[in-house]
Amino acid sequence: MLQTGQNWILFGHDVRQLGKYWRSAWREFLWGNDSPVIERLDENLKVYSESGEHLYHAGQRLTGSAADQRALCEAVILPDTLVLSKLLVMPLAVERELNGVMVLEVKANSPFPESDTASGWKLISRDAKSLKIQLVIVSMSSAMKYLGQQYDCHDARAMEVWAKLDDDVIVLTGFGEHKRQQLYRQRLLRVAGTIAYSAVLLVVIFGAAAGFKYLELKQLRSVSHDVRAEASQAIKMRNTIVSANETIAAVTSLLEQRPSPHLEMARLSELLGDDASLLQFSVNGKSLKIRGVANHASVVVQQLTDQSAYTQVTSPQAITKYFNTGQEQFSLNIELAGSLSTPINNAEAAPQ
Repeated sequence: MLQTGQNWILFGHDVRQLGKYWRSAWREFLWGNDSPVIERLDENLKVYSESGEHLYHAGQRLTGSAADQRALCEAVILPDTLVLSKLLVMPLAVERELNGVMVLEVKANSPFPESDTASGWKLISRDAKSLKIQLVIVSMSSAMKYLGQQYDCHDARAMEVWAKLDDDVIVLTGFGEHKRQQLYRQRLLRVAGTIAYSAVLLVVIFGAAAGFKYLELKQLRSVSHDVRAEASQAIKMRNTIVSANETIAAVTSLLEQRPSPHLEMARLSELLGDDASLLQFSVNGKSLKIRGVANHASVVVQQLTDQSAYTQVTSPQAITKYFNTGQEQFSLNIELAGSLSTPINNAEAAPQ
């Protein structure tokens, strides 16, 4: 929800940054280290290192029969002596501007001149509050000297240059990574074109199916119109019966909820006899409230409690003497078990 005084904050996120969140999510999906798209479409690389030649795909070394596949790109893993590395822990909020932040981190941590600095980074992990990023920095002149001596390569854009930390490989920008990225973009565009073509084809297929269904529906509507015209009298009678049933159901519901005060007064008059009388009687739904006097009020209470027509008989007040008449006054709340007729609410009567 929008926080007070912060009209652009929704559920803790600045809605003005939704575009950046959207671009960041797509960039991570298409270009991130764990991208399922890169894992599928990335180009194979022949990678040279001090331990020999190996075939890599999407940053992972291929083994077995997969290692015999064709590779259009080449890369070199620099020795650890030429690589400066640093593990950075950053707040999660910088993720949408991570590229710009890493540019500043490279400038802040590089001991080499800016024109001689090559760098790369990899998102290692994230949690609810922070990001862990592995940053590597190398001197371009030292890297090119190593490539010239070991592989007779003097063109910075001829081969990719990697740094390897434990089992993670990090691509250093500014070398030959553009070739592999261009091949990846071409494959990505072909896949996107195939998906778009398939989507258009599906729209056409479903559109044609919908057109046929529309014609069938139009024919069915014509038949339905003829049937309704022929059966209009039966429909009117059915509607009359439905309306009558609804009226009966409504009346029945009211009768179940509202007992007849006259019948309840008649029932009480028969139960109380001649030695008791009512001073007050009220009914609300299935609840009765009575106040009266009797020669023996406790006997009256017990007599009413034993009646099957009453589910509950409670006395909100204690039995008291009724002036100097020798009789006792009682007050009772009664819940009815069944229902009578006559829908009357809050009816009151005072017997003479």
